Amino acid sequence: MRTLPTLAVLALLASPGCSRTPPEPSPATTATTAAAVVAPASPPSPASTPSAPPVDPSRCVTKLAAKAPPIPPAASPSACPRDPEPSLKLPTAEVTLTDAPGGPRVKVELATSEDQIRKGLMYRREMPEEAGMLFKLDGRKDHTFWMHNTCIPLDMMFVDEDGLIVGIVEAAEPITDDTRSVGCPSRYVLEVNAGYTRRHGVAPGQRLALPAALR
Repeated sequence: MRTLPTLAVLALLASPGCSRTPPEPSPATTATTAAAVVAPASPPSPASTPSAPPVDPSRCVTKLAAKAPPIPPAASPSACPRDPEPSLKLPTAEVTLTDAPGGPRVKVELATSEDQIRKGLMYRREMPEEAGMLFKLDGRKDHTFWMHNTCIPLDMMFVDEDGLIVGIVEAAEPITDDTRSVGCPSRYVLEVNAGYTRRHGVAPGQRLALPAALR
């Protein structure tokens, strides 16, 4: 999930309840990227995703794989750590995926502070289909996320400052420390249940409406 470059790996492992991601690696050491970078973006086929609106050819956008990856199971109850801060509540808002068919809406928790970003969706055993978490990250760059202490599989939409979805990591496996990125600069990440993006026709190159509270 969220990368915090100022935290050391040893400190993260020593305090599993307060960390979300390892230091951001260089592109050569990132474990997984969504797919090859192309500009403009082109979804794999009309059958699986809708056509994306025109995108400036100079923009970095990473296309989806032609075939959806399998969705891994959630972590077993014994493998999912207990939440050390169950009372931590986040503000909420609504994100509209304006370019996806029907303009689906996601009720999101807003993670903006260091503590909120560190924890993210760790320890959750389930999440409603129309729910998610939106992260406002520390600057516009190629961010990396992991699934440390995260018990449900997720899709991660990497979003630029203007709401352009520049790439999607699909079906991230729970309880892993593998880093994931899309190879393009972003400022926000929207996390939803694994498979959500394909089920709702969401693709890189589309735009979403960011909440006013995060701008």
